[in-house]
Amino acid sequence: MRGDMMQRRLHEMTRIIDRMEERFGSALIAHDWYCTEPLPGFSGMTAMQLVREGRADEVLDYIDAVDAGVHA
Repeated sequence: MRGDMMQRRLHEMTRIIDRMEERFGSALIAHDWYCTEPLPGFSGMTAMQLVREGRADEVLDYIDAVDAGVHA
């Protein structure tokens, strides 16, 4: 069961980093953002912290909102 959860979190992380790589043009910068950038509206939590809590869909919704021009 734990292995399944880790696989799911890894898949979610990859999806998010891939989305951000499109924006930044660099996988390294996207990974750095994922690990270190606090997201507005999430009490200073990073995308990585949110994914660890099972909130990857919220991170993807945030990215979609920013891409649509909605300021978070």
